[in-house]
Amino acid sequence: MYVLSENFTPSKTKSINQLEFWISTTLYILAIISICSQTTYGSGNDQRFSDQLIDFSVMKNFFLPELFKISTLYISFLLFNFCFMPQLARKNNITLNVILSILVTAFSVVTWMVANTYSQAYRLVEFDDIDNAYGVFFGEAFYYIFFLYLLFCIYSFFNEQGIVLLNKINLLKRYHKNIIQEIFTVTRIWLISLMALTVMLSGTFNYEFLLFWFVGPPINIIVCFLSIYHLIPMLRKEQKGFGRYFWGNVALAVPIVLILLLSLITFTRGGPALPIALILTSISLICITTPAAWYIYKNKFEKLTEIQMLKTELGKSDANLNFLKSQINPHFLFNALNTLFGTALQENAERTGEGIQKLGDMMRFMLHENTQDKISLTREVEYLNNYIDLQKLRTSRSADIKIDTHIEEQINNLQITPMLLIPFIENAFKHGISLQQPSYIKITLQTKESTLYFDISNSIYTKADHDPEKLKSGIGLENVKQRLSLLYYGKHELIIRESAKEFFVHLTLQLD
Repeated sequence: MYVLSENFTPSKTKSINQLEFWISTTLYILAIISICSQTTYGSGNDQRFSDQLIDFSVMKNFFLPELFKISTLYISFLLFNFCFMPQLARKNNITLNVILSILVTAFSVVTWMVANTYSQAYRLVEFDDIDNAYGVFFGEAFYYIFFLYLLFCIYSFFNEQGIVLLNKINLLKRYHKNIIQEIFTVTRIWLISLMALTVMLSGTFNYEFLLFWFVGPPINIIVCFLSIYHLIPMLRKEQKGFGRYFWGNVALAVPIVLILLLSLITFTRGGPALPIALILTSISLICITTPAAWYIYKNKFEKLTEIQMLKTELGKSDANLNFLKSQINPHFLFNALNTLFGTALQENAERTGEGIQKLGDMMRFMLHENTQDKISLTREVEYLNNYIDLQKLRTSRSADIKIDTHIEEQINNLQITPMLLIPFIENAFKHGISLQQPSYIKITLQTKESTLYFDISNSIYTKADHDPEKLKSGIGLENVKQRLSLLYYGKHELIIRESAKEFFVHLTLQLD
């Protein structure tokens, strides 16, 4: 699971807030410059006033109303984005911040309505009753401010809690480690564009157009992410090309457009904007989103996959080389040969022959099958049993050494990377067995369907100062951790615990 601090640190939050402040301030200054230029060269409203035989004042009927309107939006955005919503997202002073948000919204509605009665006074002649006119102006101001401030709140809240909310969607985490951050960024960009569009349409608030902009881009974003992280990888596994992907998205666009038609027809009341918006949505899905998703996948994820495969192969080769070096252990070979020699002096040649045969099988396995990528689990288990039996010969004369093994016979067709389990057993015999002190080893291996469960525990004793293995760590444990992370990423669970008296390993492995 992603941790918030890994992707969205306080320093990043601070930098984002600074960026938002300067962008909004820059836009506010540009808006004031635009108002001033229109004041100098004409706003276009004077003609409307003249047509209605109403006196027009640049200051009273244009400059001051527009200045108040744009200033109200700028200050309100700063309050919502930097004061109210961050506190509400963190559940600090909820009641106070809700009340302040409502008051700022109410003040903005009144300010916007009053400003429009001056900047759009030419419309008053259209109404028989001045109170009715004020009611219409108030309604327009209320719907516009409510919608825009709702976007302010959604954007500010998403800035604070978006990563946390997206992290709760377990479905997203299965695809790629960067998908949550990418969705967070794209959603913020869409909300910013929606707010900017709403501000630009302040003079002619088109509810239908904004509604389609509210729905259209998210549909394209969802289809784009669905294509990049699911559809295209699935088709690439089946070795399908762009043609199959393109026509699949064309077929996908049909139900999407039908669902939009059924969902929006009641809101648009069958207006002409509905078919135009559906056509534009279809064109954007097929002609923009579909090729864009293919391009992004081809130029980003396939290259990353290729690089990761090269890194895996390089790490695998390096790990196998180091592992082979660690296995050619003279200390173990001489120890085994001395054991066989001692056994030959004490007993008949049958046990000696058995030991030599097991040692030969082990060496043959190490020299030949260890070079393969995967071998049958049956062969891996045979190697483990040969190693354990050979070690039992060495320790059979000591009654204080108990070796308890429960290794299931494998009759399945499961495949495993060779020499993956032996380091744990070698480590147990190397560090858990003492010929002078009571010691034990317990080994359990079983499979259920395609899952392997491997447990091993051994006693721990203090080595003598002259023991050459005293300062050495377990054979290949770090190496096997590296191999597991490279070859079984996301398909294994390794638990290692160590106490003063026992060393315990549990491995769960998903096999092919």
